[in-house]
Amino acid sequence: MNWNRLERQIEAIVFAAGDPIEISRIAQALDVEESVVRHCINRIRERYFDDQSPFDLVMLDNAVQMCTLPEYGNVIRSALELRRTTPLSQAALEVLATIAYNQPVTRSFVEQVRGVDCSSIIRSLVKKGLIEEAGRLNIPGKPIAYRTTPIFLRSFGLSSLEQLPVLPEEPEEEKGEAKQLEGQMDFFEL
Repeated sequence: MNWNRLERQIEAIVFAAGDPIEISRIAQALDVEESVVRHCINRIRERYFDDQSPFDLVMLDNAVQMCTLPEYGNVIRSALELRRTTPLSQAALEVLATIAYNQPVTRSFVEQVRGVDCSSIIRSLVKKGLIEEAGRLNIPGKPIAYRTTPIFLRSFGLSSLEQLPVLPEEPEEEKGEAKQLEGQMDFFEL
C-alpha cells in the first residue's frame, strides 16, 4: 500500500469537503477499510505537528475536518475581516447544556428545567448552528425536539458527546423531577 499517496488523497478530500466528512465516506471513496483511513489521519496529524503546520485534522464523532490551530484565529479573522462572534450569555450556556446532556429535548422540557421562557434563546442557538431539529414528538402539537450539532462539538473542542464533563450528583428530590420529565420523552417520531 502506498501510504503517502493515500494520505495525500485523504488530505485532498478533507480539504475539499470544508465541513466535517464521515470516515466511512472517505473509506468508500478510496476503497479501503475505515481503520486504514483513521491510521492515515493520525499520520497526517503527526506530520502537521512535526512540520509545525498551522493545520490539524479534527475528529468529530465519526467524521474529520481540516482546521487551523487556535493560535492563528486572530490573524485569520483580521485577514478575512470576520467580526468576532459574541460570547454566549449565561442563559444561552444553560440552555445549551440542558440540550447537550438530555438530547433530544423539546423547548418545553428546557423551559421546565430552567423555569423560564427559552424560545428566543433556542432560536438564537439554532441560528448560530449549535443546535438543530432532531425530529418531532408523536404527541398532539408534534413539538420539535432539539439536539446539538457538529458545530457545537467543534466550538467546545469535543470529539463526541462522551467528552462532556460528568455532571455532579443531584439531590434526591430533583431526581424525582428529572424522572418525571424523562418519561415525557418516550414519544419520539424521528
